[in-house]
Order: sequence, then C-alpha cells, then structure tokens
Amino acid sequence: MNKNYDVKDLNLAKAGKARIEWAFKDMPVLGTIAKDFDKRKPLKGVKIAACLHVTAETANLGIVLKKAGADVYLCASNPLSTQDDVAASLVKDFGIKVFAIKGEDSKTYFSHIKAVLDSHPQIVMDDGADLVSELHKNRVDQIKEIVGSTEETTTGVIRLISLAKEGKLKFPVVGVNESKTKHMFDNRYGTGQSTLDGIIRATNKLLAGQVFVVAGYGWCGKGLAMRARGMGAHVIVTEIDPLKALEANMDGFQVMSMIDACKKADFICTVTGNKHVIDSSHFKAMKDGCIISNSGHFDIEINLVALKKMSKKISNVRPFVEEYDLGNKKICVLADGRLVNLASAEGHPSSVMDMSFANQSYGAEYIWKNASKLSHTVHTLPEEIDAKIAKLKLSALGIKIDTLTPDQKKYLGSWEEGTN
Repeated sequence: MNKNYDVKDLNLAKAGKARIEWAFKDMPVLGTIAKDFDKRKPLKGVKIAACLHVTAETANLGIVLKKAGADVYLCASNPLSTQDDVAASLVKDFGIKVFAIKGEDSKTYFSHIKAVLDSHPQIVMDDGADLVSELHKNRVDQIKEIVGSTEETTTGVIRLISLAKEGKLKFPVVGVNESKTKHMFDNRYGTGQSTLDGIIRATNKLLAGQVFVVAGYGWCGKGLAMRARGMGAHVIVTEIDPLKALEANMDGFQVMSMIDACKKADFICTVTGNKHVIDSSHFKAMKDGCIISNSGHFDIEINLVALKKMSKKISNVRPFVEEYDLGNKKICVLADGRLVNLASAEGHPSSVMDMSFANQSYGAEYIWKNASKLSHTVHTLPEEIDAKIAKLKLSALGIKIDTLTPDQKKYLGSWEEGTN
C-alpha cells in the first residue's frame, strides 16, 4: 500500500472529477466557505485524518479543508460506501491522501483506518467514531497529539457520549450531528430519499401498495416513513420510545411491535442505531419474500449471524441482494445489512450534504481554535454558526425572510405588555 493512497484505480479519476464537480453545483454554502477559507487559511499546517463516506459530496468537503490549509488524509467509514472514481480523483487531481476501495474486506478497512492515523493528525473527523475508538483502544500514546475531533452521525455521537460518561474521552469532540442544520435536514430529507433510492435500485420493486415497515422514528425514521408514504406504500412504524411512537401515530402511521409488523411486511428497513432490531423471532414470523435492509450506521441492526444459521441456502440473486432460503420461505437482505443508501445508491443528495459539510468545515475551525477551552466531552457548535449556515442556504435558494422590528424585539424581551 502506497503511504499516500490506496484506491481501486487512478485511471477512474476523470469520471470521478466530473462527479465531484457535478455535486459542487448543488453545494453553494460550502462554496461560500471555500472562498472564505481560501483567503484566511484557518487550518494552515493542520493535519486532519477523516473517516467518512468517500462520495462526491465528501470530496468537496476535503477540497474545502485543503483550501483552508489543512493536510487531509481520508479513509472510508463503511466498506461499501466508497465511490472508487471519486477516490481516484481526490488523489490524482486534488492531492488528498485517500485510503478507500468499495467492497474492501474487514482487514483492508481497518488497515485504512490505521493508515490515516499513521499520519499523526491533530484533528480527527469521524462518521461513526471509528478513528476515536481506535485511538482510545490501540493508540493511547498518540492521543496527546490530538487537539480534538468532529463527529458526523447519530451513532458516533452515542458512542462518544458513552465514552465521555465513563470519563474516558481524552479530548473534546464537536458533535456535528447535533447541529439543527445537520440532523433536521440531512437525517430527515437526506436519509428519507437516499434510503428509498438504494432499496429501489437494488430491487427494482414497486413500493406503491406494499407494506413498508420503518424501525425507529428518529429524524432518519421520520424522513424514511414520509418518503415511503409518498411513494404509495402502507407504512408501519416500530418504536421503543413512547413519545416517538405517539408522534408517529399522530403523523398518520400505523404503530405496532416489530413482531406484529414483520408478519405484514413486504419491506422492512431499520434506522435505529441499535443492534439486533430484527432478530431470530422476527425472521420466523416474516412472510415469504420479505425484503429487509438497514440505513443505520453499522451492520448490526439485522442479526445476520442468526439468519445464516436458520438458512438452508444463501444465493446472490442481484447485485446487493442476497436471498436466504429458510426452507418454508425466502427472505432477501440488501447490501449485506450495511447502509443501503450508500451501498446500492449514491447516498444523500448534494444539496442537503451542503449544510452537513458546512457544519463539518466550521466544526474543524472551531475545534482548532477552542479545544484548549473545551472539556473532554461532546459539544454542539454555537447557535450562531447554525444560524449562519441556515442564512447562507436561504440566500443561495433566493429565499427572503422577515426580521423583527425594534418594537417587536422590545415586546419579546418584556413581561409588561399583554392583552390590551
């Protein structure tokens, strides 16, 4: 493995560059930040190790960080999420060190994580906390070199909060996922659309009239349920949180336990961030031909170990579709239980990742400037940064909004005025 890259084929770079440039057209906020960073160089000389989905959108984030003066090393945060042509272009056209190959095995995946950490970064940028986990488990001596980290996704934030609660987190982290301009849009609208895109590309099945079960009604589940209903599916939601279950019910969805839902399901998709949401008892209860997938970060939401033990035969019937023959019925699993939206499709649309990666860009600058003043826990970016990103996005969309008059500001800050 070359110390500066490990990609499938550098000859794919031309196609990758075209894809990167196409994505950038829908990323005006990141474009504004790129111009600002190019002038100010707020990350000059900073080495960043990033473990993210290697897509055209992520490529534009890497390019912006480089414009800010950073030396960027990038590996994949999922073995199936890499766009090989994009990885090639980043190396060949933009001088970013990339270690990512779509379909890489577990050994290669972790060798790539080690490769980016071998650069001895000062900032790590995670999507799922794999870099932070590796540092805390196997590279403790290297922790002193780390100023801080940023975290992209819900699953990673959950892991890091757990680490912090135990008093074991050794540097501050900015939970980019906690910014409103990230989770309210990326998680809801991005996941909603890209997950269905992945399911449809993998199966070429019609959703209209089908029973579609969404496991989990967080921001991702809300988006997926909304989009599945929009495609004409009969949507059922499963939950463990009584408030979210009640919300799903009032949003017009059927709500029931997974064991009841899977008896009716034509499609099931998990978006919970938890393990074994679909387990042995559920496989036994499913209808023949049920199609199951996952759009949570790790490949543990579906208990594939149990399903394999129950199966008499496993066949690859289409790209990213494996059919498990249980004897009395067949169940299909998409994308090996990994992120279906990135494995069999292209992930979130560029326009929504525009805001997510604006948060990552500002998050890297924020952690670099403020790490010495931050406790070793998970922090949220200041509200003024969130508002700035929202205003930039509105401006790019040509949308104007109202502002408070001095009298209205006074009224909102006073207790004295009320009913006339």
